[in-house]
Amino acid sequence: MKLALLYAEFKSDIDVIEKELVQALNSSSHMLNDASVHLVQAGGKRIRPVFVLLCAKFGQYDIERLKHVAVPLELVHMASLVHDDVIDDSNMRRGQHTVKAQWNNRVAMYTGDFIFARALQSLAHIEQPIIHQVLAHTMVELCNGEVIQIEDKFQLNQNIKTYFRRIKRKTALLIESSCYMGALAAGVSQKDAMHLKRFGYFVGMSYQIIDDILDFTATDKELGKPAGSDLLNGNITLPVIYMQNDPRIQAYVEQIQTGQLTEQERQHMLTLVRNSEAIAKASAISERYLQKALHEIDQLPKHPMRKKLRDIARFIGKRDF
Repeated sequence: MKLALLYAEFKSDIDVIEKELVQALNSSSHMLNDASVHLVQAGGKRIRPVFVLLCAKFGQYDIERLKHVAVPLELVHMASLVHDDVIDDSNMRRGQHTVKAQWNNRVAMYTGDFIFARALQSLAHIEQPIIHQVLAHTMVELCNGEVIQIEDKFQLNQNIKTYFRRIKRKTALLIESSCYMGALAAGVSQKDAMHLKRFGYFVGMSYQIIDDILDFTATDKELGKPAGSDLLNGNITLPVIYMQNDPRIQAYVEQIQTGQLTEQERQHMLTLVRNSEAIAKASAISERYLQKALHEIDQLPKHPMRKKLRDIARFIGKRDF
């Protein structure tokens, strides 16, 4: 199933969020304005705003209120990507030049900071202190995750628990917060809000593991950047952890670290990982998280949105791009 079909019911509300994103990124600085709008036009799955809307359906749904939750979460995600591209020295994302490539590192860092600030400004329309606390905690942990990723670069001997902690901070926590904040903003009961929160966490973990698998199994064109970019940037993901004792992988990591990996060797490296058991092992872990997410849905009251949550969770866990 195409993601557009899953989103169809929310199209008009997603349009509201898109317009609000553009407004939030408006700046008196032409450079900041151009860099920020460049990000919106680059698109994205808008998974975090959609989870806000989906989970709010279990309570009192009001898009004029919910947009002030969905927009900050998407802005935080966008800001983190801008900073991430500087850290990884990435020139392409989703098939388009990154902010750091189109402008420079300094502009990219200030653009990311500006977007973080706009996220806080947008959330100011929401009066519930707990929602502000959740977003603040998420932003702190997101930054911690990014710094830890820098510290772990090229550390081939790291264990799976370290990897799980890192992807929780980098990805799962923001999706968890999207579900939780959407539920809280709509007045969903605490019991159901916690089920939605845990659903978001498990889906987020599955989502990132699949992303890390696709970084090896998808093509450059599908990814909009070179396949194997995670490893090329020194980020050790689950498939590589499962191959950490393979001397061939060890050799490739050494070549990458010293800048000696050729294009032909990159292709050989991708073939090695794609044909290994590591992909199936990582997929099995993603599936376990997905099943935990589906179990949380089963604990929710009967509601048409339960099927929609299941459909999107399965799409995330089974996608091939």
